[in-house]
This record gives sequence, C-alpha cells and structure tokens, in this order.
Amino acid sequence: MRANKRLIFALGIVGFWTLLTYFIVIKNYDYNQVDKSKFHEKVVYLENEIKKETENRKEIISRYQNLIRILNSKSITTTSVNSENALLELESNQNKLNSKIVFNGLYLDNDLYKPVIPVLVIACNRVSISRSLDLLIKYRPNREQFPIVISQDCGDEATKEVILSYKDEVQLIQQPDLSDIEVMPKDKKFKGYYKISRHYGWALNTVFSNGFEFVIIVEDDLDVAPDFYEYFLGTFPLLRSDDSLWCVSAWNDNGKSGLIDENAPELLYRSDFFPGLGWMLSKKLWDEIGPKWPRAFWDDWIRKPEIRKDRVCIRPELPRSRTFGKIGVSNGLFFEKHLKYIKLSETFVPFSKKDLSYLLKDNYDKKYISEVYQTPVVTFEELRSGLVKADGPVRIQYNNRNQYKATCRNLGIMDDFKSGVPRTAYAGIVSSFFNNRRVYLAPSTNWKGYDPSWE
Repeated sequence: MRANKRLIFALGIVGFWTLLTYFIVIKNYDYNQVDKSKFHEKVVYLENEIKKETENRKEIISRYQNLIRILNSKSITTTSVNSENALLELESNQNKLNSKIVFNGLYLDNDLYKPVIPVLVIACNRVSISRSLDLLIKYRPNREQFPIVISQDCGDEATKEVILSYKDEVQLIQQPDLSDIEVMPKDKKFKGYYKISRHYGWALNTVFSNGFEFVIIVEDDLDVAPDFYEYFLGTFPLLRSDDSLWCVSAWNDNGKSGLIDENAPELLYRSDFFPGLGWMLSKKLWDEIGPKWPRAFWDDWIRKPEIRKDRVCIRPELPRSRTFGKIGVSNGLFFEKHLKYIKLSETFVPFSKKDLSYLLKDNYDKKYISEVYQTPVVTFEELRSGLVKADGPVRIQYNNRNQYKATCRNLGIMDDFKSGVPRTAYAGIVSSFFNNRRVYLAPSTNWKGYDPSWE
C-alpha cells in the first residue's frame, strides 16, 4: 500500500509542476508587450521544456517503480527505508550485485580437473530467457565452478527484470553500445546480424578479460540436457591438451529422432563443421580470433578455412542443447521443419569418469576412419528397399556435390555446406541413422579434402 502511495505522490508532483508553470508563465504574460510571433516562440520553447521535464519525471517514476519491485522481492519493511538516501543505497546495491563478473580463480581447490568455467548467456529481448535459466540453474552441479554470466544487449527492461529476479544465482553484464550500425543499403535487412556479432565480441572480450581461461556460450533460447555440465567437464581435458581441437559443442545438426542412435548417449565425434549452439572455447583461441572478429555473420566467418585452419570440434550423437527460439533475427528459419524436432538427451552420462582419449586426433583417425571404410558400400535404393542382408553399419559413397545433396535428402539429413564442409562431417564423412541402421555418407578413399565451392 505504501508503495502505491509513493507512486501516486510522484505522479502528483509532475501534475502540480506542470500546472504551476502554466499559471506563472502563461497567465501572467503581457500580450501587449510583445508581438504574437515572439509570444508563439516563447510558447513553443516552453512546451519543449515541459516535455523534457515530463520525460525526466517519467524516469524518476520508473526508478520508484523499480525500487518498489526490489522492496517487494526482498521483503524489506518500509520502516527500513524512511529516506531518499536509503532508497538510493538500496538501488545502488541492487545494481552492484549485477554489474561486474566475479572471478574466484581458474580451478576449484587448485585441482586441474575442476576448472572454473563460466556459462555466458547471450541475451537480448526474450523474457522467455527464464526457461533457459531455469534449466541451467537446475542442472548446475556447483555455482562456484560454473558461474552463470548473462550478457544483455538491446536494453530491454522487461528482459532485464526477469534476469534480476534470479538475484545472486546469475551475474548480469550489459552491452554498453546500443547505437545503430551503419550498413550498406543492400545489407539493411541483415542489420540484426551485425548487432549480434558486435554483442558476441564485446561479451567474450569482457569475460576473458576477467581472468577466465575457458567459457561455455549459450543463447537465451536454449534448453540444456541433464548432463550438460558433465559433458563439458568430461571433454574439457581434450580441449586443453589437443591443439587440433578448437571447440566442444553440445549440438548435433542432424540430431532428430530417427536420424540418431538414441541408445548411444555416450557416443561423441570429432567434427570439421563448427556446430555452435552451446559450445566451449578457450582464451587461447579468443586471443587469436578476437582481434579480427567480423562485423556480421560471425558463425559463417568462423567456419572459413583460413580461420578454422583444419581444427575441429567435439560434438555428441544425442544433442545436449536444443533451441526453442522460433522467433528471432533469422525469423524462425526452418524451425518448424527441422529445429523443433531435435532430440534432447535425457540420459545422464558421467563423461568426466570415462576414458575419452579415443577422441584425440591420432587415436580417432586410426579407429574411426578405418571402421567407416571397412563397412559395405550400398545404394540408397538397396537400403530403402530392405535389400541389404548384412547387419550392422553400411556406407553410401558420394563422388560429387549433387550426389551428396541427393543422398542427404533421401536420408532426411541436412544437405547444405559452409565453406565446402557438410554439417557434422569429419574427413568428409557424415554419420546418421536410417531405419535403425548406422549409415555413413562418405567420399571415396582417394578424397582430397573439402571444396570451398560446394555451397
């Protein structure tokens, strides 16, 4: 009740000030002393000043409303905030709680196998960020080991309020540059991608400048699996020790039911294709690519051969992330046809207790590639018609771009390329499932590498 009275009082101040100005300046003005044009100029000037002052009062009212919400959320009695100074102090403390990143060291208990890895949530104006944050907090095994840092762009107050409602469960930083971005007329429809790239660059710089060596990046429209953190804990030593790796991703572009082995939640791959959508990178990599970060389309840029430099990512058979963001900069591109069918793993796999050394380059190349090329070669028609008599995995060979894309469409997997690399591919090989059978879509044994002209 007291809170509502304070709001009414603030509104009353605005109304009273406006009326007082009117009576003092307008009513007492001597029309005979000046001509009409000067009087008109004076009125216009006064009108503008009143508008400015009204905006200022609106800001004050907004602050009072925010303070009221803080008071209610903290259950503070009104007797503890009897003065303007107390209110300002309370507001200041609320802002301080979420204005900087807390860094408490690289490892818990100085244990090299207990890395402190912040989860950087890229946010803008989705109030549904609560869905993502709820899961990130629910499955987080240790808040000191996995601090959640939310970087917000756009300046959307409703989204900020949702974030602040999580109090000290998260840390909020806000991208300070909300200015418009100048682009060529032909690129105006892509301006959102320029802002996203600017935000990513600022957020990553900010987190790494606070002392962290690794970071997990998620966006504000991702669900995560129960073993999301365990997945990154288990693969962290690989990323730290194998220079041929440059990221670990929770995403599988072809991770739909029917296209994956749902009985193999522990299965992981190396991938030449950068997946994104819940991924971990090192400060070492950021120090390399950060200074040349692109103005737009950062995910396509990072896949370019001159940036990737033949480095690969780890990715899972069953996705550990899934997007629910139908509406966004990409305008829900292929969400209804593809993204909403991604199968999120529900099984907890203790990755940190497993031997994942098979994913190191030398071990993986010997075993995986050898296994693929020992499987029998079949055609899609034989596979579809049930004419393949042998059990186990099979291989469909492709020799050119058109063959590859046609086979992808038959299998129901994504058929596009980025810088010539097919989605999920490693050494040109794409693994999927068809009619409960493992199928490898693979080039011939004399494959010479990716062709960037394949798009």
